[in-house]
Amino acid sequence: MHCVSSKYSVMMVSFCQGALLLILAAAMAVYADMKVDCGPDFLTLIWTESRPQADTSLLRLGNCFPTSFSAGEAYFYVDFTDCNFRRLVTGDALMYSNDLTYVASADSYDLAFTHPVVCAYERPKDWYATIYDPVFKTYSLGDLQFNIGLMNDDFSGPAESTRFPLGSIIPIMASVVQETHQPLLLLLEECVAATTPELYPESTMYPIISNKGCLLESVSSRSKFEPRQKSSEIRLSLQTFTFAMGEEVFIHCKLLAWDPNGLDSTKKACHFVDGHGWELLDNLAQSNLCDCCESKCKSRRQRSVASEMESTLKRIASGKLGTISAIMVEFTYNILLEKDFA
Repeated sequence: MHCVSSKYSVMMVSFCQGALLLILAAAMAVYADMKVDCGPDFLTLIWTESRPQADTSLLRLGNCFPTSFSAGEAYFYVDFTDCNFRRLVTGDALMYSNDLTYVASADSYDLAFTHPVVCAYERPKDWYATIYDPVFKTYSLGDLQFNIGLMNDDFSGPAESTRFPLGSIIPIMASVVQETHQPLLLLLEECVAATTPELYPESTMYPIISNKGCLLESVSSRSKFEPRQKSSEIRLSLQTFTFAMGEEVFIHCKLLAWDPNGLDSTKKACHFVDGHGWELLDNLAQSNLCDCCESKCKSRRQRSVASEMESTLKRIASGKLGTISAIMVEFTYNILLEKDFA
């Protein structure tokens, strides 16, 4: 991939195949030649100086030193996961931005300057943030991969912010990748909000989902489970609540992968619908499984979930998974609840 380069003093705009590169100069006039190539997950930048007194070793891309430099040239070859690159998802665009800075030495007559550098791409429809993203998290167990994250309004991609005003909807989606297994049903067994990244006995908590899959927040708000697109995915529209307003809030959730034909009072997704009462997400005809949401949901089986999980994990390790029992993982991520956007 190649980008054109040009001499400039105030602004330079270069177009790359597959990417749009915008390089905006600082307020001061800087005369140099800059060439940048935007790769799929990296970029190369070459800065050629026209000032003989300039020291190219003092150039920085984010917090990265030049990969190599000479008397009149600095070369950077960096991944977007390095150098403090910032990632922004807006609509159909996926952008990586950073700052190219010149850190002038104390005894130099050169002035320090900064140039924002942005590589913008068309966001692939199937692109989701990775484990490094603050709004999306991944956990692998055996050859199963669990994901949970904050999404945009129509669940088509990751959320652009973790800040939510009071009364707004927080779209949350969880999924499990099941490459070599029979179909799995993914459930949110429990979610609580807390003001701490870890749950302690003294932690202040706000229950969201409890009692083995009962969405408590749906009783007094617009919170609800959205219709499934696939059994291995679950979508939750959670209306923000008056808990720790203006503070960082950590949402802790337990995910449960289960046999789609094995629903019972402890393996379910239930929400409250005005005028109808508690309804089962996956089969309205079995909504009686949600009756216990007003009391205590207990399993009729003598075997505990813990023993089922232990047996399942042993079969994962041995490669003899067979029929799915319970596979449970926990996730924690943080949001900021606000009265309004300041």
